[in-house]
Amino acid sequence: MKGKVRWTMIGKLVAGCLLLALASVGFLSWTRSRPGSQGDAADTPAAQGETPSAPLTGAPRPWQAFERPTQSELRARLTPLQYRVTQEHGTEPPFQNEYWDNHREGIYVDVVSGEPLFSSLDKFDSGSGWPSFTRPLEADHIVEIADRSFGMLRVEVRSRYADSHLGHVFDDGPQPTGLRYCINSAALRFIPREDLEREGYGEYLPLFSGTPARTATATFAMG
Repeated sequence: MKGKVRWTMIGKLVAGCLLLALASVGFLSWTRSRPGSQGDAADTPAAQGETPSAPLTGAPRPWQAFERPTQSELRARLTPLQYRVTQEHGTEPPFQNEYWDNHREGIYVDVVSGEPLFSSLDKFDSGSGWPSFTRPLEADHIVEIADRSFGMLRVEVRSRYADSHLGHVFDDGPQPTGLRYCINSAALRFIPREDLEREGYGEYLPLFSGTPARTATATFAMG
């Protein structure tokens, strides 16, 4: 009798492990099927020591020739919070960061490399306390990686050229994409619409021509 109970318990344990493995495989299939998804961290260009390739057309942009600074240089250039978020996978406090409630028109670039990442046209109030976007401004500048930290399965978002940790993306956002890019302000630098030309981002000015500011509001669980 004891033997039967023991084998029944072992069978249940094996079945549970199989279900968890299948869930993990399904999650990874979802992340790898998404644009910009790179699967595991070892697949990223920076992790492999590669330089991301420039577009086949048009003049190379400054961030495409970006050379990653040393850790000591980054510590000197960034604030402690910026360094902790971008280099150590940190998370800033919700509702106590620079851009969660920013409604000005402009674009958000990587604080390290300057590569364009998000636009105010796609920003919305998720109620999470962090800047949230429905889509990237430049999909090629976003790398998505399976994140298994804290016993959860999430999709981490990193910048392509600087390899900065930005935040995470969730599938509970509003239409038209249904996505919520939950991003740390400390990983971003905001370029106002009126400064785009002067800062070298004049190509994005047409996005805002005759477009009124949009302030969509939605409420989601904190990410």
